[in-house]
Amino acid sequence: MIPRSRTVSLLALGAICLAGCASEERPVKPQLKPLALKEQVSNIVKSADGYAVNWAGVLTNANPWHFGEHVVATIVGQDAKGAEVLKLDQPLDAVPPGGSLAFTGQAPTSVKPAKVTIQYRPAQWRQAARIPSAFRPFPISRVQTLPQKDGTYLITGYVDNPYQMPVSSLVVTAMLRDKSGKLLGGGDTFVDDVKPGSPPRFVLSVLGLPKNAKVAKTEVTARTWGSTGRPYEELALAGTVPMHTVKPTTEPFAVDRSTAVVSELKQ
Repeated sequence: MIPRSRTVSLLALGAICLAGCASEERPVKPQLKPLALKEQVSNIVKSADGYAVNWAGVLTNANPWHFGEHVVATIVGQDAKGAEVLKLDQPLDAVPPGGSLAFTGQAPTSVKPAKVTIQYRPAQWRQAARIPSAFRPFPISRVQTLPQKDGTYLITGYVDNPYQMPVSSLVVTAMLRDKSGKLLGGGDTFVDDVKPGSPPRFVLSVLGLPKNAKVAKTEVTARTWGSTGRPYEELALAGTVPMHTVKPTTEPFAVDRSTAVVSELKQ
């Protein structure tokens, strides 16, 4: 006969073991970092109906395996007394894993804001279907930044498609910076039917920069658009265009050099 105290001890030990085993079997959810608004800038210009507020910002995603989706930016303009004279929700495109999202916008207002800020709602996270290196950037080439007489800047260039599948539409965003790297403003446009190997030309305008602004650098990026990362994933799943597509013209080695080296090392 087993003593009662020993029976209680055995039952307690069994319960601890069961609890420990159950906790070990539960999958550990990764600790995801929130999106970060790395930069923001706004400019206000007089218009025929009042004022036009232009803004630009950069959101960063420190999570290398997850898309930040269904993100909404809220632009708030306040007068000198703190009263809201502008409030606008701007749905943003998905932020890629370990990447960033440059965005711009414009809105009219009858009262000139003294202060404009950009806020955003927390993202909904979804694990990417491919490894981070599968999401290749869209190459940008032959960028020109042309100042205009009215104070605007005309940005032109070409955007290519590194994937095997054509892209129906891309968003091209240009960010203008001064010599120190400070963000001055930005603009964007859409480019349709982007096929691999046939880069289309894009043209966009950046409005409302301060009169004393001195543009020293233009950063241009392109991305798929939409609140989720599905379009980007479909491209990555289709694969990228091979880097070398020209057939070699030289004769192959008579003997495989790598095999010969391995044989010599073994001897």
